Amino acid sequence: MPYLWPKNAGLRTRVFISLFCMVLGIAATAYFPLLMGEVTNRLAVKPASALVIGTTLGLVGAYVAARILMQAFGQLRDGIFAKVLYHAMREVAVQTFAHIHALSLRFHLERKTGGLSRVIDRGIKGIDTLLSFALFSIFPTIFQLLLFTAIMVVKLDWWIAMTTLAMVAVYTWFTFAVTRWRVAFRREMNQSDTDANTKAVDSLLNFETVKYFNNEAHETRRFDRSMEKYSAASIQSQISLSILNTGQAAIMAVGMGVVMVLTAIGIRDGRFTVGDFVMANAILMQLYQPLNLLGTVYREITQSLVDMDAMFRLLRQPQEVKDKADALPLAVRGGDIKFDNVIFAYDPERTVLKGISFTVPAGKTVAVVGPSGAGKSTISRILYRFYDIKSGSVTIDGQDIRDVTQTSLRAAIGIVPQDTVLFNDTVKYNIAYGRIGASDADIKDAAQLAQIDKFITLLPMGYDSMVGERGLKLSGGEKQRVAIARTILKNPPILMLDEATSALDTGTEREIQGALNQVSQGRTTLVIAHRLSTVIDADEILVLDHGQIIERGRHGELIALNGHYASMWNKQREAAAAREKLKEVEADPDVVPGIARAT
Repeated sequence: MPYLWPKNAGLRTRVFISLFCMVLGIAATAYFPLLMGEVTNRLAVKPASALVIGTTLGLVGAYVAARILMQAFGQLRDGIFAKVLYHAMREVAVQTFAHIHALSLRFHLERKTGGLSRVIDRGIKGIDTLLSFALFSIFPTIFQLLLFTAIMVVKLDWWIAMTTLAMVAVYTWFTFAVTRWRVAFRREMNQSDTDANTKAVDSLLNFETVKYFNNEAHETRRFDRSMEKYSAASIQSQISLSILNTGQAAIMAVGMGVVMVLTAIGIRDGRFTVGDFVMANAILMQLYQPLNLLGTVYREITQSLVDMDAMFRLLRQPQEVKDKADALPLAVRGGDIKFDNVIFAYDPERTVLKGISFTVPAGKTVAVVGPSGAGKSTISRILYRFYDIKSGSVTIDGQDIRDVTQTSLRAAIGIVPQDTVLFNDTVKYNIAYGRIGASDADIKDAAQLAQIDKFITLLPMGYDSMVGERGLKLSGGEKQRVAIARTILKNPPILMLDEATSALDTGTEREIQGALNQVSQGRTTLVIAHRLSTVIDADEILVLDHGQIIERGRHGELIALNGHYASMWNKQREAAAAREKLKEVEADPDVVPGIARAT
């Protein structure tokens, strides 16, 4: 109802005018069967006088005008209502889009992109169908039926009117019964269609993985199975449609036959004229068209309600992380970050962070290291408030991040993530995403600082080169440098580096590390790293294992402890030395190839 009767006064006026045009169109529709009957009566007079001929021609002209007005008012109605309809579609589409972006990271990690897009698409189309059909199909059909019944009572008799109503009642019952039976097939079609689309999108997004494992045939079979289910449901739907159409035609034909017989008897008894016979036939023909669409309208409205319900369930999906009613913008003075006895779990059965406490002083750099699964990246997600913690507190300059707005919190933090995903747009757009509206000069400065400007200038279209879906046209290192440039452009007071150089080779890593060190000067920086060589200059290093801080200190202090950190450092140094030795062996032409391979 809010979409059918919007708050905007101009749109409400359009709804009212559309309804008025609809009533005028129905009046014109109801008038021309009367004209046809009168024309027939005039033509049946013998011999026809000049006056009769003239009057008849006038009635024919009125009949033509009535048919033109019927179409004209219908088209005018649709044209005026179009703005209301598309405003509703736009409003619900934008509302759904915004709501999905407001949902938690947990929802997005569990969603299926292909299926989600189908739900939104069908839901928006459902609003289009419901508004159009409910307003301009159901109501006009009921109005026409009442109007034509009244005409039959006045011009003919109760028996013919009651026969027409009985025919419409049987027709409607049959249509609704068969359509309800058909809805099950339509639901199965939708489910199969969603499943097929989900598989297709998922497969195409993971195109390289499919190629790596030579699984094109497997993906095709999975898609084919979904399409087979869709085809089976479609065939059943088509067969049931044939049954529906045949039954509707039979009921209408029998009803028209009975009305014609009753009218013919009335002509024999002198109660009706031949014109009345033509009028009754014309009325039934006028009723046939909207009734013939009744099954389609009922099915589409029912399906629209199903589709809209799926979309509105999505709109009712609660936000896991919400701003408090009295939340204020974050006021960053220095950028001091403090985790105080933070306990966090993605699910109740598995606690990821077990009461960790640390401080990142304003303008300093603190690194978090540890094995995979220790909870390092969870810290970054908590700081961004993608999730709320179970207990403890996280503060920035003394302000609990749960008490400030998420927008202001995320505006104060810049991140270079471990897994960089780019938009399917230009290099320039992806860098500028760090600060929408940034000048070309600022974008190029950020690219230079991230050591990617030389690579960009070598591209055929430079900064206007497309990066491909999810940035597939760029290497891992190139994508990482675009992400670094994007964060540099954002120029935040707090910097977070989540495995920022993980996709880079050793030489490039040194270059980027120098740039990152320069960027982090004067900023509060939290570094999450696996390569310990990237954190040796940090003001403090935290060693995380199984959700707990087991060691902390500067690089030299931790090496001297000869504990977990020192063990990790030695292993990484040994691995780096082995790689260097292998390069030397491969570069020496006197070394036997087999030995090089063994090494």
